[in-house]
Amino acid sequence: MTHTVEPRGGNSPGLFPSRLPPVGTVQGLPPWRILFPLQAEESRSPMLDVLGLEADDERVYRALLGRPHSTATSLSDLLVLSPADVDQALSRLVGWGLVTRSTDERFTAAPPAMALGALIGQRRDGLRMAEHALVTFAEEHRAAMTGNSISDLIEVVTGVDAIRHRFLQVQQAARTQVRSFITAPFVALPPDENTAEPVAIGRGVQFRAVLDRAVLAEPGIIDDAIDSLRNGVQLRVADQLPMKLVLADADLGLVPFAVTPDGEPGAVLLHRSGLLDALDALFETVWHTAHPLELSVTGGEAETTVELGAQGPTDLDRKILALLLAGLTDPTAATQLGLSPRTLHRRLRHLMDIAGVRTRMQLGGYAVRHGWVHPHYFDTGTVRQPADHAQL
Repeated sequence: MTHTVEPRGGNSPGLFPSRLPPVGTVQGLPPWRILFPLQAEESRSPMLDVLGLEADDERVYRALLGRPHSTATSLSDLLVLSPADVDQALSRLVGWGLVTRSTDERFTAAPPAMALGALIGQRRDGLRMAEHALVTFAEEHRAAMTGNSISDLIEVVTGVDAIRHRFLQVQQAARTQVRSFITAPFVALPPDENTAEPVAIGRGVQFRAVLDRAVLAEPGIIDDAIDSLRNGVQLRVADQLPMKLVLADADLGLVPFAVTPDGEPGAVLLHRSGLLDALDALFETVWHTAHPLELSVTGGEAETTVELGAQGPTDLDRKILALLLAGLTDPTAATQLGLSPRTLHRRLRHLMDIAGVRTRMQLGGYAVRHGWVHPHYFDTGTVRQPADHAQL
């Protein structure tokens, strides 16, 4: 049985693309570029748009890199762009110094290292000037706010959407650090939906957060905490926090309320003032007395198996110790780690056997002396007494 293939243009779809480059443009190209001249170009995502180049500009420049002395007509045929679009792209590229034009209207791409390097340098200079302008404007704004009325220093924000917007903006405005008190319930934005945090971390902003102990009982919070720790966020736990709070450097603070008199969630946005300084001092005081949360971030999923042959604490054991020392009850810690209470108790019994101790209090002391947990848990000389049977 034989098969025939009709050329493109008949009723059969055929095996060849509908548009082939003119004969004059295929010389020197590999076979796959002759048969499929457009797919590779069209599938690429723009890479130079951050420098101000449009998609057509980049396509024309890429084409000229391997085809010096091309005419606008040949580029139009090759890229399947209208002559007007090619002319506009070439005009922009010549203006930026990325392409040179000869007297006979032929175009050649300038060497990328030289041409693009210069363009990138100009953008960097522009960004540095913008940063200097930001500092200047911020100082002018700060000076203008000095002595103003209280209404100029405090902005009342109402509604979930408005609070969420301000919450993200405060983090985006930070230059060096973001500090926060995290309490339940989450009104505007759960921790796993905080898109501004990873972006700010990528800019070099440091994050420190104190969690209310009750937050650790929220579903999924341990996984979120592990992700944050892996990204460099410093977390501590306090028995009880007085409020929700977000501070960006020493310039902005957002304090959410439970609800406004109208029944809507509300918050106040504070600019630099004596009140903001007081909240700054409050955070640092609470931070120094809170307990470091040091969950294992070396692995991916939480361990759910018991390693009875282990001669030291596993990642799971360290998570158990950290949560119990943070004040969680046995059932809550087991739930957060995806364990049954019986498995959690078996792990603790195994650790006590390794340590050669008989009580959880003794296990806590042994864990600190041997580096199983952070010594800050016992800095005061006494062990915290969490609720129920959570104490070590």
